[in-house]
Amino acid sequence: MATLKEEAMAYQPPQTLNIADLDKIPISIELKDGEGTKTDGEKFTYKYAVVNNQQYRVAGSIIGGIKALLEKMPNLEFVSVIKQGQGMNTRYQVIPFVEQQGTSNPFNEVKL
Repeated sequence: MATLKEEAMAYQPPQTLNIADLDKIPISIELKDGEGTKTDGEKFTYKYAVVNNQQYRVAGSIIGGIKALLEKMPNLEFVSVIKQGQGMNTRYQVIPFVEQQGTSNPFNEVKL
């Protein structure tokens, strides 16, 4: 059994990861449905992807941005998301991911 001090030292507060936290996102990644509860007790649903056994939330505006890109670039395989703001004022910009020459592919190390 652990002591209160040991538990406190090992404690990691829960945090919501966002798909924008990833540098490179394959558009073939599987999305799942999640459900949460607001502070007022109201239930809500959201989409998320699992990468390296962690859940990354995907905002509807990101899905809409990918749809717009696919209309112009139907063979697009990867995107990147730029996140600006916080909370209700968060804005996302979805851009095609362009591999930079001379850099390694960070997604090769990610387990879906």
